Amino acid sequence: MEPTRGSRPSLSVSALLGDERVRFVVIGGINTVIGYALFVLLQLTAGHVIGYLGSLYGSYLLGVTIAFVLHRRFTFQAHGTGNTFVDFVRFASVYVVSLAVNTIVLPVLVEFVGLDPLVAQAITVVVTTLVSYFGHKYFSFRRAKAPLPDDSSAAS
Repeated sequence: MEPTRGSRPSLSVSALLGDERVRFVVIGGINTVIGYALFVLLQLTAGHVIGYLGSLYGSYLLGVTIAFVLHRRFTFQAHGTGNTFVDFVRFASVYVVSLAVNTIVLPVLVEFVGLDPLVAQAITVVVTTLVSYFGHKYFSFRRAKAPLPDDSSAAS
């Protein structure tokens, strides 16, 4: 059956999920919701004791482990390849950079701009998401390219 004039070709979910960037957004979105929920939970229950930065660090600690499993398996499909420990160390180091950015931006938004910590963290998530995508793609789950076949024997 031919598409009617003016109709758009339909994209299947599996075709969309074949794109690593789409998988990153989906898994990253899930992880962001989990990480933000952990931040809110810690802030509302223990924030008066540990402060908003304590809530931030606690949510990162838990969130990194969850994110590693999800991104390694689904986003970058690196499960079964490479060294899991090395991947985790690289992954965690990308999150340390994101955490450093977050540690600077969150207090600026809270202390100088005057935003509520929950709102400030929601804004900060946008910046750290970009940092983490490029860090994970080009560092955490980087794999050496397969060597090309030796063409020297074909030249004779």
